Amino acid sequence: MNSNEIMKISQTLVDVAMGRTPADMVIRNGQWVCVQSGEIIPNTDIAIKDQRIAFVGEDAAHTIGDNTQIINANGQYLCPGLLDGHMHIESGMITITEFVRAIIPHGTTGIFIDPHEIANVFGLKGVQLMVDEAANQPIHVWVQMPSCVPSAPGLETPGASIGPADVAKAMQLEGVIGLGEMMNFPGVYFSDEKMHAEMAETRLAGKVIGGHYASPDLGLPFHGYVAGGPEDDHEGTRLEDAVARIRQGMKAMLRFGSAWHDVDAQIKAVTELGMDTRHFILCTDDSHCETLVNDGHVNRAVKRAIAQGASPMQAIQMATINTAEHFGVSRKVGMIAPGRFADILILDNLSEIKIDTVIAKGKVISRQNQVVIDIPGYTYPDWAIHSIHIKRSLRADDFALKTTDALITQVWANVIGVIENQAPTQHLRMTVPVIDGEVPMDIENDIAKIAVVERHKGDGGIQIGLVHGFGFNKKCAIASTVAHDCHQMIVVGTDDTQMALAANELVRMEGGQVVVLEGNVIGKVELPIAGLMSNQHAKVVAEKAKSVLDGFHACGCNLNNPNMQLSLLALVVIPELRLSDKGLVDVTKFEFIPVLEA
Repeated sequence: MNSNEIMKISQTLVDVAMGRTPADMVIRNGQWVCVQSGEIIPNTDIAIKDQRIAFVGEDAAHTIGDNTQIINANGQYLCPGLLDGHMHIESGMITITEFVRAIIPHGTTGIFIDPHEIANVFGLKGVQLMVDEAANQPIHVWVQMPSCVPSAPGLETPGASIGPADVAKAMQLEGVIGLGEMMNFPGVYFSDEKMHAEMAETRLAGKVIGGHYASPDLGLPFHGYVAGGPEDDHEGTRLEDAVARIRQGMKAMLRFGSAWHDVDAQIKAVTELGMDTRHFILCTDDSHCETLVNDGHVNRAVKRAIAQGASPMQAIQMATINTAEHFGVSRKVGMIAPGRFADILILDNLSEIKIDTVIAKGKVISRQNQVVIDIPGYTYPDWAIHSIHIKRSLRADDFALKTTDALITQVWANVIGVIENQAPTQHLRMTVPVIDGEVPMDIENDIAKIAVVERHKGDGGIQIGLVHGFGFNKKCAIASTVAHDCHQMIVVGTDDTQMALAANELVRMEGGQVVVLEGNVIGKVELPIAGLMSNQHAKVVAEKAKSVLDGFHACGCNLNNPNMQLSLLALVVIPELRLSDKGLVDVTKFEFIPVLEA
């Protein structure tokens, strides 16, 4: 946008505010949720022209013309549209277009997305694909350039890589808001040249550096990480995590998505310690499509913060003005005020965030939980929908876990321990039986096998490990190409034959998730775009994804959102133990360790 275009916008808004030009839309008689002052102001009118707010005050009658659309709020609340400060589109298993279609009724009018999932498959061209699709949406979609592709160099094999030159190029793209979460936190505090060069390019562009410090250690490594430059962090799970981040000048992002429920512990920094709420931001990080369809989006996080003792105003600020100011876009969004985009929610109930109408960029886009605008689909190129490269069919013996001594009857093993509703895992040491030189699954002690199969290069590499916590009690397997962040194929199961069946079905599907129980496919969702997303509507994908969740339950697993838990078991930047296509990784030391100890 050039200076003449900007001048024209401001002149037009002034003319409307002064009554010289009629507004396109006027909302009358609402209660203004004024997040910039912390007030709720009754008897408020809002006049809108060309996507933006021109006037907010007690009476906008002077802005009404013959063709002005009038909406009578009848005393309902007028709230800024909600912003999600950190999230991954790919975790919803749907494209940007379908994600937007799903979240509009929940009051989200702006999202800050980090597409590092598709970047791990396709690199910068995958990011460009997301930027292009983002530009066509009826709400605001800002893209953060992924910072860590691969997330941990040397510990995994990604489909692509991103470096400082790519970051510098991306910072010039319209729609790129900053650098995505800096997951390689040891790389920051050990002064890794690549990580610091990426952050330097972001600073040079005057944009925000996203954080990701996934360690409970708040000592020198944490201080070193903060000194490196990350400006926010969503990985806190404890009260002390929120406190430490705020005191060190970061924004604490409290996440409440499908599986990560970190609001409760950290909101106490506000409700019990009285810390300044303007440094807290609500986000979802990862939201499954079924959650989006049935439960909500960032509005869930707002309601959760209120339920935990935050006032409605405080919670709404954490998902509006706080987010906008952090990313430097408060001149555009985050509040109801002149010059800002007309992103407005008309609410029946403030504390419950009960939404009647959603307005974005000056248009009514949802009424009574129904999208009322046409949102055209987006066409993906062929290279984006053929990303599963496996040279041969997999066999049951590919999933055998063998010992070096065929005569022993048991052995110590390093086992990944799943923690429900949290991203971290436990490093468990357990004794496991050995039969004829192989370690079988141990349903009685809740030990299943986990495998990571390289699917980008087609080299056929397979790593086998053990996992505890899924609760499987039948012969079953679940396979997925959603395996953060490298997105290899990940398979977990209690029987080698079932694991091979699930893996081969996944290849046939061109990616997604599949559940096999005693030889039968009982649940699946096809995700052909990068093996991560579907371009079908969210409700359709949610139904298919539900078949996967139902499949987990049929196998005996009762975890909340177990497919989210499964998807992170190859993420070698979150402690304590993960499996990559190169081996078992102790993430507290960032080194490989054996699955079985001699």
